[in-house]
Amino acid sequence: MFSNFKVFEYELAGRKLAIETGKMAGLANGSCLVRYGDTAVLCSATASMMPREGIDFLPLSVDYEERLYAVGHIPGSFIKREGRPTENAILSSRVIDRQIRPLFPKDLRNDVAVNLMVMSVEQDCSPEFCGMLGASIALSISDIPWNGPTAGVLVGMVDGEFCINPTQAQRAKSDLELTVAGSEAKVVMIEAGANEVSDKDMFDAIMLAHEEVKGLCRFINGIVAEIGKPKFDFPSGAIDAELLAEVEAKVKEDVKLALDTDDKSVRDARLQPIIERVYAEYDEKYPDQRPMFDEILYQIQKHIVREWLIVDKKRVDGRSMDQIRPLAAEVGLFGRIHGSGMFTRGQTQVVTNCTLGSLAESQLLDGIDEATEKRYMHHYNMPPFSIGEARSVRSPGRREIGHGALAERSLRPVLPTVEDFPYSIRCVSEVVSSNGSTSQAAVCGSTLALMDAGVPITAAVAGISCGLITEGERWMTMIDIQGLEDFYGDMDFKVAGTLKGITSIQMDLKIDGLTPEIIWAALTTTHAARNYIIENVILKAIPAPRPDVSKYAPKMITMHINPDFIRDVIGSGGKVIQKITADTGAKIDIEDDGTIFIAAVDRDAGLMAQKIIENICFEPEEGAIYEGVVTRIIPIGAFVEFAPGKEGMVHISKLADYRVEKVEDICKEGDTMRVKYLGVDEKGRMNLSRRDALTADEKAAEVPKAPSVDPEARRSPYVPRSQRRGRDD
Repeated sequence: MFSNFKVFEYELAGRKLAIETGKMAGLANGSCLVRYGDTAVLCSATASMMPREGIDFLPLSVDYEERLYAVGHIPGSFIKREGRPTENAILSSRVIDRQIRPLFPKDLRNDVAVNLMVMSVEQDCSPEFCGMLGASIALSISDIPWNGPTAGVLVGMVDGEFCINPTQAQRAKSDLELTVAGSEAKVVMIEAGANEVSDKDMFDAIMLAHEEVKGLCRFINGIVAEIGKPKFDFPSGAIDAELLAEVEAKVKEDVKLALDTDDKSVRDARLQPIIERVYAEYDEKYPDQRPMFDEILYQIQKHIVREWLIVDKKRVDGRSMDQIRPLAAEVGLFGRIHGSGMFTRGQTQVVTNCTLGSLAESQLLDGIDEATEKRYMHHYNMPPFSIGEARSVRSPGRREIGHGALAERSLRPVLPTVEDFPYSIRCVSEVVSSNGSTSQAAVCGSTLALMDAGVPITAAVAGISCGLITEGERWMTMIDIQGLEDFYGDMDFKVAGTLKGITSIQMDLKIDGLTPEIIWAALTTTHAARNYIIENVILKAIPAPRPDVSKYAPKMITMHINPDFIRDVIGSGGKVIQKITADTGAKIDIEDDGTIFIAAVDRDAGLMAQKIIENICFEPEEGAIYEGVVTRIIPIGAFVEFAPGKEGMVHISKLADYRVEKVEDICKEGDTMRVKYLGVDEKGRMNLSRRDALTADEKAAEVPKAPSVDPEARRSPYVPRSQRRGRDD
């Protein structure tokens, strides 16, 4: 039935990689099933037959779809099917998009959809790796125009040694989480999270990854040679070169004057009359073709900016290539917020607010990887007013989610452990003004907000972006790119880290790849810049984390109990813990190992909750002395409550260091009594002793009470019982 079915095999990192084609998704332009261990991802690439009209970009969509059946789970929501993509799926889609997008023809306007459906997951074999590889293979063997192949691998670093496609156990111990994609000639995409890894180690890891990528690209070329389809012809979406030259001749000098300022608002205001003039002149001849003239004006501005950079060594705002825009930082902006920070770089400005909560407020995750929750969350918002646009606010898109995750990854290595700081932490970065590299401003703003909130981070983290302009064999990098340099340049190389090392990298590329020389230049340039920001801006605003959290933040108390008492603290149906919460206002989280986290804005309320739990879980120590209260008396002894809810009996024989005739001779109800805990008898009763709790001086001071005897009985002669009976008879 499957006459075209073929399997191509490769070994990577000691595991078998199999590519199956000709069996599934036969109606797609290209498809394959990637198997790596027990992980399987179905990858397809489809293109529309005709280009989309009225657009000036490639309409490419990449969807990485997680299915919970892949890990044997049923979705936990009320509706038992997958809904919107998880954050991990969105981030994986973005990584794969950045791998393949630069290699499409610049003038292709046909819709292209790449779908990566995760069918099965073995945690040792990354489904993201399979998706990266499968997207490239599906495009390469299809008839869709694409200048691949590319391939990608993951790199870890365990005990200073690099490992390719690390297993789950290796990932748990790794100081590096690096993803590198490239062609056989160049590196196309870099994404990394790291525990303050040095530039040299990061560069070496990237180069090692590229060596593996080269082998995978040769493997894909072999598949293409056997089953690849010829690429289809398409109508070019490129603008008419003669029309471009005509418009450029008319407005180039005016555009130069408009662009020559460091103020984005002034620049936009200067450009608007030029744009309207072009529309007015060509609307009649080219009706409904404004998108084409938008692209023409874009190309003119791009030519000018790139010419200034590569030929004149001039930046739009007059800075040198290694000069950062004016910087500023503030903390403590809002009184009721637990922590806040504002970071400004030129006309880019981000306000980050930090909220501390109990561990119960950590985010629960329902995905296909091993993570089930996270206590540190970072969210990024970019409202329209930040770029001067008048439109309504929409829900976060993939870009916002991606930038939030990048800042989160950047700060995660310096966060304190749960044991040292038992809080859930949420940072929200609000972009209030944007002119380039807002994601890295969010990193700096998050550092400020965390320190202002009293989170004891181990080091300050800063982020900065490096740009690139290429012209043939010539290239040059520049630090801290603003909007125009991002739009018209070839690269946005974002690096965040501490003074010690790198914590994250994200690279967006518009050309077919980077050489090792460019990568090393970007790493060293960004290192010097982020050190400058940390030392001269962030630490000047706040030299260290505040010693205490805000008075409006919950105060955390950590305690440990015997796990056997967990159900006593929770109570039937949660009644006990709910009552503690109602009585004190504290939030209580209990771990399976008996660790309890108590959160309360009022510390006294937290201490009250702690005391209640201690009383519930109190275990008396045999031989210890306790102070108690006599609760009731019976002929053979006294009951003493020596701890809340803990009552034992002092037998009459253990009340004093002499024979006691009546319990009441020693105590009465309500008396305070010091007792020694003797343990539990065979019936489970707690036995106490007053006598053994007395000091030697107290024993000597106590005088036995004489027994009360009837005076008449004392004067009567003693008569034996037997004789008394006889006399009665």
